[in-house]
Amino acid sequence: VHQSKMDFFCKLGYGKQDICKVLKNLGQEALEDDVLKELIRMGSKPQALENQAQPSQLKLVARGSCSTTLGLKWLGEDGSDSSDSLRPIVIDGSNVAMSHGNKEVFSCWGIQLAVDWFRERGHTYIKVFVPLWRKEPPRQDSPIADQHILEELEKQSVLVYTPSRKVKGKRVVCYDDRYIVKVAYEKDGVIVSNDHYRDLQNENPEWKWFIEQRLLMYSFVSNRFMPPDDPLGRHGPTLSNFLSKKPVLPEKKWQPCPYGKKCTYGNKCKFYHPERQHQAQLSVADELRAKTKVPLALGKEEERCQCS
Repeated sequence: VHQSKMDFFCKLGYGKQDICKVLKNLGQEALEDDVLKELIRMGSKPQALENQAQPSQLKLVARGSCSTTLGLKWLGEDGSDSSDSLRPIVIDGSNVAMSHGNKEVFSCWGIQLAVDWFRERGHTYIKVFVPLWRKEPPRQDSPIADQHILEELEKQSVLVYTPSRKVKGKRVVCYDDRYIVKVAYEKDGVIVSNDHYRDLQNENPEWKWFIEQRLLMYSFVSNRFMPPDDPLGRHGPTLSNFLSKKPVLPEKKWQPCPYGKKCTYGNKCKFYHPERQHQAQLSVADELRAKTKVPLALGKEEERCQCS
């Protein structure tokens, strides 16, 4: 009897341990209905129901769409968040801090302003490199303002100290610029600095191209961090395209033709003609030739019919 009940409830999908517990409590002669009620009261579920209860990973799809492509566009082409489409940011902490302090004071508040600006845009990977000796108490020849900000950014895993040590009373400092360029190059990100890193450009030709194309300069205007809207010049990409992995190309805007319908350039006209949207843009001479060829062709066909 025990084995038959075990087989019966195992076929329903219940676990053997739960069935044994119930049979011990109710006895071997308990009815199947009583055993089933006890299993339900214990919270035991068949394996099929447990698999159905597990939430499946569904993707949001726009209402009215027939496929998941529209839903994926809301998250990005590969289904990732918008933050994944933004480039990593590597900030030259010393350059930013000295620029905010008018090259007289190492202003840590300037670093905070730059980090906040990129956070508001949605960048998740932000790293700031500062020499380790900046943790030391400030001196007269190297004043530091708002030094507590460095500790807060270090706790947030945003600030990274480049190594330095003292040998016989002299400070040995590693070259922090090489850290900045190397990390930005490996991450395919953007360098935030007003330094041109000419010595590193001469070291590596790949770094030379990267620094020329991925260096984002900036200015501070009344405690406001302001990078340029055209980082690579007037004819280069916009700031939003510069900071994104997949730039959005602007729509081409056609300038209307100043001559309008009186224009005689035809398809050679470089301006936009709204009246020629559904017409082949031919020059006036070509249009006249096409009109004269039509009646000539009709006349030749009539002559052939008469001869036949």
